[in-house]
Amino acid sequence: MFWFWLILGLILLFIIIKSIIIVNQYEGGLIFRLGRVIGKLKPGINIVIPFLDVPVKIDMRTMVIDIPPQEMITKDNAVVKVDAVVYYRVIDVERAILEVEDYEYAIINLAQTTLRAIIGSMELDEVLNKREYINSKLLEILDRETDPWGVKIEKVEVKEIDPPEDIKNAMAQQMKAERLKRAAILEAEGEKQSRILKAEGIAESLRIEAEGQAKAIQIVAEAARNYFKDEAQLYKSLEVANNVLKDNTKYVISENILNIVKNFIKNEKNK
Repeated sequence: MFWFWLILGLILLFIIIKSIIIVNQYEGGLIFRLGRVIGKLKPGINIVIPFLDVPVKIDMRTMVIDIPPQEMITKDNAVVKVDAVVYYRVIDVERAILEVEDYEYAIINLAQTTLRAIIGSMELDEVLNKREYINSKLLEILDRETDPWGVKIEKVEVKEIDPPEDIKNAMAQQMKAERLKRAAILEAEGEKQSRILKAEGIAESLRIEAEGQAKAIQIVAEAARNYFKDEAQLYKSLEVANNVLKDNTKYVISENILNIVKNFIKNEKNK
């Protein structure tokens, strides 16, 4: 008798457990009874009839599918290998369960065939340079075609476009040539800037030298005017000063400058 009640209790416990279906907040689903839909599963605790009701749950969060890489032929008969990722979300549980057997598998195959058609309508240069166009076109077609399944395609990204080896080599050589070209331009700009700075330095040096010569002339003239009154002695002193400046500095008083100073002193004396 004990074993009878024990077995009966275990059976009842099993029936109770099977009759309770817990659905997470991010899930949805349907309840089938003898092959027919009798209701939807809601987040929380759902009560069903064991062995008669069959609950089917679906994750309604955004999911990611990796589209395997495959070889495709472009419009100009170049073979490229392309793979992508698709972000999707189930927005209608009933259609996702009733209208397609396996929506994820269907999305993968639809994405592969659609991507092959898009690549086939473009030349290789376009395929390599218009990735955003490929993404938007693929998204548009997938979203339209999966709408009857209750699936929303949120985003599509082409991960990699792998061109033939000869194209890779040509692209690598082109990139190398571009780097060398930029380096040559930078070097030429550097040399140009260096010459400009050098020329400015020379000009500044000449300006300072000229200012120094003018200052030296002024000092000599002032000294001569203050300390020498006799004109013959004055001329001699100027010549001596010229020789001293020639031997000890870079500033040389030329004959013309000497004449200018002499005339200046004459004018001072006549005032």
